[in-house]
Amino acid sequence: MKAELLLRERLWLSETDKVELVIWRVPKPLVGCIHAFKYRLALVAGGVCFMRYDNEAGKGDHKHVEEREVPYRFVDLETLQADFWADVEAWRAKR
Repeated sequence: MKAELLLRERLWLSETDKVELVIWRVPKPLVGCIHAFKYRLALVAGGVCFMRYDNEAGKGDHKHVEEREVPYRFVDLETLQADFWADVEAWRAKR
């Protein structure tokens, strides 16, 4: 089995703000993960990444919120996307 692209989207929230969503199903879990997905969900505003959920090899599941990196508990793809969109909406409400 080779990696399978499940989602690749770029959605504009405004003229300067966008989200980029990329999710792959991978043949085996990345180092530090117990699931077979590779993902990157990012909120970019004015060319600056304000928030990103990802699971790069060796670091496992985590999210970046501005300058901080915090662990993220991956449950499933639906929950991942729901958590990301909840954080996007919270960020937008603060602006």
